[in-house]
Amino acid sequence: MRVGIVAQKGNSRAAFLAERIRETLPDEVTVRLDDATAERLDGDGHPVEEMNECDLVVSIGGDGTFLFAARGAGPTPILGVNLGEVGFLNGVAPDDAVETVEAVVAGYRETDTIPAREVPRLRAEGDGDWSVHPALNEIVVQGPQRGHGEGLDYEVRVDGRLFTGGHGDGVLVSTPTGSTAYNLSEGGPLVHPETDALVVTEMCAAESMPSLVTSSDSEVEIRATGAEFGYVSSDSTRERFEMPESVTVRPDPEPTRIAEPSSDFFQALGKLD
Repeated sequence: MRVGIVAQKGNSRAAFLAERIRETLPDEVTVRLDDATAERLDGDGHPVEEMNECDLVVSIGGDGTFLFAARGAGPTPILGVNLGEVGFLNGVAPDDAVETVEAVVAGYRETDTIPAREVPRLRAEGDGDWSVHPALNEIVVQGPQRGHGEGLDYEVRVDGRLFTGGHGDGVLVSTPTGSTAYNLSEGGPLVHPETDALVVTEMCAAESMPSLVTSSDSEVEIRATGAEFGYVSSDSTRERFEMPESVTVRPDPEPTRIAEPSSDFFQALGKLD
């Protein structure tokens, strides 16, 4: 069995837990550390993109660390240890981390399976023959910068039908998992993670429609004009594109798999206050 460990960069507590987990696992288990974690622990490092070669990935930190780990995990289940304040993606408390990983590893060695739930991801493609890495939280299309007099002009179509258009900072398309992140800060709705839906939210628009909750298999096309260039963001990564451009957002065929135990959605909501 191969276990990947991704610890929050610059967090001594995360590094300590990563070392404890590595030392506790049986000799028959091969441990792979991402480059930053390996540098902290004086081990052999691997690019996070190679974590899909593991049978389990352990993410230690906040939701940002989980998103980073998910970039490379592919179909591999991710077990999140929560060192953050909220932790919608991380279901394991630090004090339970070593014991939980041991139990998951033992279960896999007995059954060759890891209980996990699938959560959708989004992908974005442009007419200019480009795409960005699939997003677990959201895809954002925006102008060169935010603020009054900046932004971009846009037209948004959902499954080929015009939904809205105008001028604003940008347009955000969120999964249910991402509804508690950027979407929420832009005035979008909370969506339970088990809901089969996508959310389309305009960002600081001059005249905006309310956020739209639509089917999870919807295709959202954002036609961007009114500036020389813009950016499309996939979770924490950002790529530049030249305008005019049509960005199509649709479900990615490969979901992220979150190893049980999952975080408690309603308990995490209580930490937003």
